[in-house]
Amino acid sequence: MPAKEELKASIRALPDKPGIYKFFSVDEKLIYVGKAKNIKKRVASYFNKIAYLDNKTKRLVNQIKRIEFTIVNSEYDAYLLENNLIKTYKPKFNILLKDDKTYPYLYISNERFPRLISSRKQDSSLGKHYGPYTSVKAMNTVMTLIQKLFAVRACSYNLSEKNVQKGKYKVCLEYHIGNCKGPCENLIQEEEYNNNILQIHQILKGKLTVVRSYFKEKMEQSAAALKFEKAQVFKEKLVLLEKFQSGSIIVNPKISDLDVITIASEQDVAVVNYFCVTDGLIVKTKTIEIRKRLDESNQAILLTALFSLREDLETENKEVLTNIPINEAQEIGLNIYQPIIGDKKKLVDLSYKNALFKLKKVQEASEEKIPYHQKVMLSLQKDLQLKSIPLRIECFDNSNIQGTNPVAAMVSFIKGKPAKKEYRHYTIKTVTGPDDFASMYEIITRRYKRQIEEEKQLPELIIIDGGKGQLNAACMALRDLNIYGKIPIIGIAKRLEEIFFPGDKFPLFLDKRSPSLKLIQQIRDETHRFAITFHRKKRSASVLKSSLTEIPGIGKETFRTLIQRFKTISEIKQQSVETLAKEIGLKKAESITAFFKAEKIEIKKEA
Repeated sequence: MPAKEELKASIRALPDKPGIYKFFSVDEKLIYVGKAKNIKKRVASYFNKIAYLDNKTKRLVNQIKRIEFTIVNSEYDAYLLENNLIKTYKPKFNILLKDDKTYPYLYISNERFPRLISSRKQDSSLGKHYGPYTSVKAMNTVMTLIQKLFAVRACSYNLSEKNVQKGKYKVCLEYHIGNCKGPCENLIQEEEYNNNILQIHQILKGKLTVVRSYFKEKMEQSAAALKFEKAQVFKEKLVLLEKFQSGSIIVNPKISDLDVITIASEQDVAVVNYFCVTDGLIVKTKTIEIRKRLDESNQAILLTALFSLREDLETENKEVLTNIPINEAQEIGLNIYQPIIGDKKKLVDLSYKNALFKLKKVQEASEEKIPYHQKVMLSLQKDLQLKSIPLRIECFDNSNIQGTNPVAAMVSFIKGKPAKKEYRHYTIKTVTGPDDFASMYEIITRRYKRQIEEEKQLPELIIIDGGKGQLNAACMALRDLNIYGKIPIIGIAKRLEEIFFPGDKFPLFLDKRSPSLKLIQQIRDETHRFAITFHRKKRSASVLKSSLTEIPGIGKETFRTLIQRFKTISEIKQQSVETLAKEIGLKKAESITAFFKAEKIEIKKEA
């Protein structure tokens, strides 16, 4: 880890003010940007009791070399600044708003007799832009409507006043079939054309009520002037506009100028759907996929996405509907709330339906790429209702026969596979006699007390080979270490393969064919094997040691000499008299060889 004292000094110097903080790595790369009401308290929380942090946050903290901060006036400003920094620098530990599609925009061009054009580039030089449109079909529908209502030109001619007066251009087929008013030959006045452009702006903003009122007024004026044919033209346009609006998604025409944002979330990914509503009409929509980097809450993700989407879709509505409560709503200057009933609730439900559908597609695409062992881990997380995927699982088992040589073992599985370098043997030190509960308390205490003191990684799941008694003893040890509830723990009983949870009256029975149960059984059986093997070695060595020391002339020093030289009892058995004699003398070597021969004869008789 980077120099702790330097970081502690940096934290002490942080202000108790709202703002953003930036974490930099050893190579001076920006790796995380965060916002806070109180910068000092928030940053300090990363370094307090690091052993209790989730694995992703631990990786972040271990890479921090330097801290910077910026004070702002309000939380609203903090959100805006954080959003801009994330978009600019894309720090690896910040959530990733994934939107790899390039959606099209509609532009009203910056030229005399403006055109309506579409482009997938966001380029201010093209003119005033609207969008993006997540559906090309929807965009084309809007373009068709505008063309029918106003017959804007489609050509790219330079219709400067000089060129038009010189008669440089002639009307084309679009004019003859009614799709253009012929500005190239000055067949429509610039003022009238520009009035039409103003109405197009209103349509693209979603303010159809303004355009409807304009057509209705023109129709009435024409009728009053006895220009009935012109009045009929405006009436047909009014009908066309109303038909377009009736085919759009309307909840209630009185609902206007608000945004809807909802989130559907899983462990490592979330999907946010966004609606912009004007005059009861959904005029802008966008759905984005978000890859989580740390243990971000749904509130934090939703607010980050909200500021990003409001900027992208250029909306300034102050009223925002959502599917989860947002505590910071007033502090960031927006009226954000969760409707319970009515048309606004229907809007939220519709948005959430879109988010859920996208999330399902994202999961299906991800599952196709997931290796089998990772699918098993996901299944285990779901079946045991764990908050996170149990990437590291540790399992404990006791072993003794009639109270002799009590031992215990722990095996570790990482990502569903045995990590044999992490296996541990334990000789029970504080328990006398066959007391499995006390033995379990001892080994759990020893294991996690050391892990905490050394700031080493804690598991995401603990499995106890045994029923309620052993599980309760393990839970008591975790309580005494103040980590109970921070690490999920279960017990598995051998008789019916029951899964016990702390405090639950009834066990959980997993499907016998379940990959989750098979993994739990595999871990349990491996722990049992490891414990039994250690116990047998220990018992065998103990029995043989006591037997050897009963041979005349063979004492503890001789036994220690042989073990130091040959390491194991099996190696001693394989040695010749001559080899043993070099270490302990001929007489003792002959006595031991004779003892082993007699042992073999005895075993054959028993067989």
